[in-house]
Amino acid sequence: MSESLLFAETTLQEVALAIMTVVYISRLIWWFRFKAGKERQPETGAPSTTKAKGIVYSWANILMPWAMESTRRRLFNYLQFVLFHVGVVAAIGLSFVIPYLPGLLEAAWLVTALQAAIGAAFVVGIYRILRRIARPVMRMISSPDDYFSLVLLTTWFAFAFLAVPNQWQQGETLLLVYFWITAFFLIYVPFSKISHYLYYPFTRYWFGKSMGYRGVYPIVHSHK
Repeated sequence: MSESLLFAETTLQEVALAIMTVVYISRLIWWFRFKAGKERQPETGAPSTTKAKGIVYSWANILMPWAMESTRRRLFNYLQFVLFHVGVVAAIGLSFVIPYLPGLLEAAWLVTALQAAIGAAFVVGIYRILRRIARPVMRMISSPDDYFSLVLLTTWFAFAFLAVPNQWQQGETLLLVYFWITAFFLIYVPFSKISHYLYYPFTRYWFGKSMGYRGVYPIVHSHK
């Protein structure tokens, strides 16, 4: 293994992760300076619906496509959302496996599983790019960051897919490109719209707490 690849796999990734962590912590410290408003109405709803249950339900909402009309009626959109984000997790996990646990990739089933997850995310990425370009409504609400982030992620998926076997003995170019894109991705994400996932646990916590207090969450469906 060359010094360039060793640097890209370890030092470069560690520096990028450190920068991302510092930016995220700084943003959270700034964010928590603002306190949420207090409820102005008494608790309502069935006694079985509490703030704690509302919070758990709100966090789990992403795993319940039947709970929202938008995902219940457009199951395909939810499916491609899941495939895309599973691919993100797999591609990020790969950046830790290759330098620190390369022996795991000697298992053919793991290589196949990672490539299946990342490959599916790549296909979804291509679909999302074409949809954003082809649909007038999507073009109207898209910013340059939307296009750049989506193209960046899709390109990253392509190189992650090719990097999975970790065959640096046959050439290091694919691995070098994958790790450099990963490092750029880690530094860029906190400053892009992709950083929405940072806020998800907190926004869903406050929303679930409020809806639980009001007796709305968890939603009770009528079976009449």
